[in-house]
Amino acid sequence: MTLLRRLAARVLVVALLAVAGYGAVWALQPGGVLAGSSPSAGGGAKAAAGDKSGKAGKAREAKTAEGSVDQVADEPTTDPTTEATTDPAEEVKEPAAPVAGPTLLGEGDQGAEVRDLQARLRQIQWFAHDVTGIFGPITAEAVSGFQAKRGIAVTGAVDRTTLDRLEAMTHQPTTAELANRPTDGPGPLDARCTTGRALCIDKTSRTLRWVVDGKVRRSLDVRFGAEYSPTREGLFSVGWKSRDHVSSIYGSSMPYAMFFSGGQAVHYSSDFAAVGYAGASHGCVNVRDLEGIQWLFDQVREGDKVVVYWS
Repeated sequence: MTLLRRLAARVLVVALLAVAGYGAVWALQPGGVLAGSSPSAGGGAKAAAGDKSGKAGKAREAKTAEGSVDQVADEPTTDPTTEATTDPAEEVKEPAAPVAGPTLLGEGDQGAEVRDLQARLRQIQWFAHDVTGIFGPITAEAVSGFQAKRGIAVTGAVDRTTLDRLEAMTHQPTTAELANRPTDGPGPLDARCTTGRALCIDKTSRTLRWVVDGKVRRSLDVRFGAEYSPTREGLFSVGWKSRDHVSSIYGSSMPYAMFFSGGQAVHYSSDFAAVGYAGASHGCVNVRDLEGIQWLFDQVREGDKVVVYWS
């Protein structure tokens, strides 16, 4: 019995010593964790360390991110070394207003030069009055209309630009035009009218002649298109005929129409019969003699020549 008690006491002492030794070893480990302890305990230490480094990393990231935002906000939208410029081709510039030159003819002037001016303006339907040789308000109004239509400085007075443009569009006035007579009589036939069958239309004398093999069979007074819708000049042929034609564009009557260039035709005009040369057509050749155009319509065939010219 005594022996058993001694053995028990020794076991107890050994156990106490073992526990004491275990505690001493634990106390010597970093972080208070025993070497060889469970993985969960080690993971906690690592997590703690990772948490510290993670916070530091996030702080650095936050600082970097903040710096990036500031940097983007401060950066210019274009290259700071390049100034924003506009491509000259993309610039919309207002056209320069026309500038008037020195006055050559104006209100109050009189004489041959004014007569020439009025006659030329009448040729292109800008002046519908008698040639007087006196530059008054009516002539000034005609000049202003011509200038506005042609993009010339509108002054109502004639400068070099106005006169050059007018002369380029008209012919030298005839004695009849300067004296307010319709014509000096028909001018010479165009060479293209001297063979075959031809409607020979002279803008100078404002005359239409029906010519067969060089012989004039009939002559009629005619008028032409206004300045904004001139009658075309050149050699054409009658494309088709329409006895009771009505314009699909203007709704106006065009009796005895003989078409020679698109919508342009020789036809009777009641307006021409009523007001004469004070009016104008939309480009057609107007005839005022009703009996004459009726006769001519029956003579002309599709395919016959049409010659429009200045003699």
